[in-house]
Amino acid sequence: MKSVVTIFVFLLISVSAFSQTNPLVKEIRQTLKGKIMDDASWAMQQKPITVTAESCPRSAGTKHDFYSEGDYWWPDSFNPNGSYIQRDGLTNPENFVAHRLSMIRFSRIVGALASAYKITGDKKYVKKAFEHIDAWFVNPETRMNPSLLYAQAIKGKVTGRGIGIIDTVHLMEVAQAIRVMQNDPSVNKQQLTASKSWFDEYISWLTTHSYGKDEMEAKNNHGTCWTMQVASFAVLTGNQKMIDFCKERYKTVLLPNQMAANGSFPLELKRTKPYGYSLFNLDAMVMICQILSDKNDNLWNFQTTDGRGIRKGIEYLYPYVADKSKWPLKPDVMYWENWPVAQPFLVFGAAEFGNKIWLATWKKLDHSPKVEEVIRNLPVRNPVIWLD
Repeated sequence: MKSVVTIFVFLLISVSAFSQTNPLVKEIRQTLKGKIMDDASWAMQQKPITVTAESCPRSAGTKHDFYSEGDYWWPDSFNPNGSYIQRDGLTNPENFVAHRLSMIRFSRIVGALASAYKITGDKKYVKKAFEHIDAWFVNPETRMNPSLLYAQAIKGKVTGRGIGIIDTVHLMEVAQAIRVMQNDPSVNKQQLTASKSWFDEYISWLTTHSYGKDEMEAKNNHGTCWTMQVASFAVLTGNQKMIDFCKERYKTVLLPNQMAANGSFPLELKRTKPYGYSLFNLDAMVMICQILSDKNDNLWNFQTTDGRGIRKGIEYLYPYVADKSKWPLKPDVMYWENWPVAQPFLVFGAAEFGNKIWLATWKKLDHSPKVEEVIRNLPVRNPVIWLD
């Protein structure tokens, strides 16, 4: 009899907890449902395309190595055959970006399928997603090597750089999608294990290679994105050591060293695209809080001794998202007219703090940007797979 009563009490508690689900999360799901199903319909028609599908003669790597070139580096008009020169904030349209675009496409496809699976529970989305996951991480003919030795290369200067690691922020939603789908009975366990092993290897490279160490120590958004990525991949693979490391780094390095007392990011404000970089860095810090917070250690509520915290960062930038004409600095040198879009910091901040005003602004913004530069700097496009 006691066991029956215990079960009844457990069910009652479970139903009560379910009824108390964050109403803003429900609103977010409802807002995105139509888009999710449209995106998933598109994704179901796509075939895998990995780094092996296209190569660049300037790459020093193999066909399995991701390759990209520094965005702001251009031919020298005084020495056309010589080394490239830098023009900060100005993207060279002739640089090789095929691998980056393929990775973004991969992220969009798998993120859309995982979102549709979370809404419907239909295993067809899982099966299709793992076709792409297998191609990128498992199949020996098409897989990408779990390293980034040749990213953000500069002609005549370097074959790759640590700052190129920022290119793999688009694997975060792939990792999260795997987490969302991994317990479905239809998942091939060997593919799942191999995929997690790929991320294990990549974490190892990110934390031991000099490129990874350099990127970790970056003072601006690059350092933030290193932590965000490692946190995401560590949660997928169950790497508690790196989870704890990323939490501590957020508290003791990123937040106190990058955020000013008013919630702004001074190093981003110094750039030629201060508005876009501020959005990007805040999105990344918010995602660190979303990925790593738990009931025992809630980064959303963490503050430095002088009161700096993620809420202050959102409160600083929000007015300039709601009305960009209030932005106090000069417009960005490129893509000024394309920002803001439906920024992750708005939707996750609204859900966490119960802020309906932030959510209302997010709902009005563009949820399907088409400009490549915007998409590149918006690695989180599928909020429902991140929300419990």
